[in-house]
Amino acid sequence: MGGVPKSFLFAIRPIQLDDTIKEWVVTLDDVQEVVEMARRVTAAETGDAFAAISGGSPAIVQAKTIARTVAASDSTVLLQGESGTGKEMFARAIHLASPRRHHPLLSVNCAAIPEHLMESELFGYEDGTFTGARKGGKPGVFEAAGKGTLFLDEIGDLPLHLQGKLLRVLQEKELQRLGSSGKTVPVEARIIAATHLDLQERVAAGLFRLDLYYRLHVIPIRLPSLRERREDILPLANDFLATYAKKLGKAICGFSQDTRSLLFCHDWPGNVRELANVIGYAVNMEATAWVQVGSLPAQMMQLQAAAATEKAWTENGSGAGQKQIVTLKELERSAIARAMQEVRQRNGRKEEAAALLGISRATLFRKVREYGLS
Repeated sequence: MGGVPKSFLFAIRPIQLDDTIKEWVVTLDDVQEVVEMARRVTAAETGDAFAAISGGSPAIVQAKTIARTVAASDSTVLLQGESGTGKEMFARAIHLASPRRHHPLLSVNCAAIPEHLMESELFGYEDGTFTGARKGGKPGVFEAAGKGTLFLDEIGDLPLHLQGKLLRVLQEKELQRLGSSGKTVPVEARIIAATHLDLQERVAAGLFRLDLYYRLHVIPIRLPSLRERREDILPLANDFLATYAKKLGKAICGFSQDTRSLLFCHDWPGNVRELANVIGYAVNMEATAWVQVGSLPAQMMQLQAAAATEKAWTENGSGAGQKQIVTLKELERSAIARAMQEVRQRNGRKEEAAALLGISRATLFRKVREYGLS
């Protein structure tokens, strides 16, 4: 595999080969993913495991700085952020930057596994524990992770009755398989948990244990939403554009000015994941050298128009004669005004606003005069 550590392949796909032997192997379907992951491993071994996490905004730089600082420790990390903000990428980078990088990185989505299977998946079971149990029993992910890292994604969705058992495992550093007569198994894996939910609100609502919250909330890292780091939108969009254009064999140079304005103005409720999907769709649809607004998904256009129309209604008041349609000129003016405001808030220069918008300094100055913006 061109220097990819064998232990790194453990994180890709566990496959049961027979009743007693478990191996982590790579199938042909995983080749493309392995190539991308191998690039990340190379980055980790040559210096920075966080190189795959793009963005230069203060918010994302701060998150990466904290993650780098704690990567070498064994402390539990809690990644908090909206869906699509890159929590799994952060967990992988922390693992690759840690002394545990030659051991497995295993991931469990606590919201995806049926509740009646969750306990056996986490803690394993002994032979004959229940009907259909595997002969010889089965280790859970805590055991399978060994001295590596266990990523508990969507921890806020863990059923309440399992939270107490998880708390005990984290406190005692040992577990008992289901059906065990008392034999304990040591737990050596580092825990990284993640959630898009507000765990404090879940605690207040009686849906999450306070003691478990504090056990997980050792090193909290908040991942910013994409709308909180708008200066990263266009650079990320350009990266995705280059990736998809290469995959599809299309010679696309970039985005039209109207498209850049719209991308910058959109609030991206799905964050980086939504941005990647939008750019992938646009590259598939585009037939020219520049991505035009018409190549963006219709749903995104509808959301953007609805948001702009609602803003116009709010600013102009209700009544007859209101604007029902927001033009691209108005979207462009809004994008420029927002970029100028963000730069002013950090005492930056107009050139920074031009960079945010992906236009030249001269074009920005011309547009500022055209729209009467100071």
